[in-house]
Amino acid sequence: MLSANEAFSCSSNHPFPPKNQPLKLAGFPACFVPLIFTTMDTNQLGEQIQQQGQWVPAVRAEMANVVVGQDNLVDRLLIGLLTNGHVLLEGLPGLAKTLTVNSLAGALSAQFQRIQFTPDLLPADLVGTLIFNPQTNEFTPKLGPVFSNLVLADEINRAPAKVQSALLEAMAEKQVTIGDTTYRLPDPFLVLATMNPIDQEGTYQLPEAQLDRFLLKVSVGYPSMEEERAILDRMATSAPMVQTNPVVDTEVVLESRQLVNMIYVDDGVKDYIVRLINATRFPDTVDPALKPLVRSGASPRGTINLTLAAKASAFLQGRGYVVPQDIKNLVYDVLRHRILLSYEAEAEEITSEDIITRIVERTPVP
Repeated sequence: MLSANEAFSCSSNHPFPPKNQPLKLAGFPACFVPLIFTTMDTNQLGEQIQQQGQWVPAVRAEMANVVVGQDNLVDRLLIGLLTNGHVLLEGLPGLAKTLTVNSLAGALSAQFQRIQFTPDLLPADLVGTLIFNPQTNEFTPKLGPVFSNLVLADEINRAPAKVQSALLEAMAEKQVTIGDTTYRLPDPFLVLATMNPIDQEGTYQLPEAQLDRFLLKVSVGYPSMEEERAILDRMATSAPMVQTNPVVDTEVVLESRQLVNMIYVDDGVKDYIVRLINATRFPDTVDPALKPLVRSGASPRGTINLTLAAKASAFLQGRGYVVPQDIKNLVYDVLRHRILLSYEAEAEEITSEDIITRIVERTPVP
């Protein structure tokens, strides 16, 4: 008979945790993450998610004290946190993009940095550099603002390509090299980049290969009339309340990621995801009229990210399994920046959202 400590050791020959042993994710060996699900059904996993995910409504409520509306944006930021992904925002100025991220950082007790991208910005302004100390005749590292939990890259398309690449490298590798030393970025690490959809003068368009590194591209719209009236009542003062109080530690978010990885995805749902992604590459398989409109479809990264985002969406709703509606709710945010349109589509003012809509309508749902 193995003790509890022996049973939970990666070096033990015991294949599963002992029965009736409560699931404790904090400090739980990573080798058991794919095995726990074999001893739990979706109902048990759902109960664990509801218990572990109690911080989600607390964070939403705390952010609602500062941010009016933008529920979709808040959910997408939480999905980014739960999947270790990054979010690209496209919206006009004044739609509370910066305020939302700042509020989330305050509710999570996380470090937050805002970087205004400009044409004269240098990579060292983001990641840091070596500073010479004349007293010691040595170079000492000065870490840049990218060393934070939440980083807002405001108007990322206003900086030249070398600065964009420096940030996107940090996003992909989760580390930065200064001189001959490599520094790990904090965990969690979420980059929220914004772009202005109407002001294109003096900008450097993000290459498609770099856009593909973002988990989601979220389109931020205007508030409703009721929401705007609430904004007026709350913010029409010289000293509006824009601070949130910490309600959860970032360690809890990291533990929640392990549960997200365990969420069940049925084979039928997996096939549905693959069919959707394949239809972006070969649109004529669902509608011959789409063939001349699409230049390139989503890569396998789109398949992976759509699955991860759907799992995180299920976690936010307290479920231990993914349903097709999770896919439909997120397919636009995951794919709108991964479908490249032809000149014919642009001439006819057809957007990637139009392509996605027609693909979803013509793809059988399991």
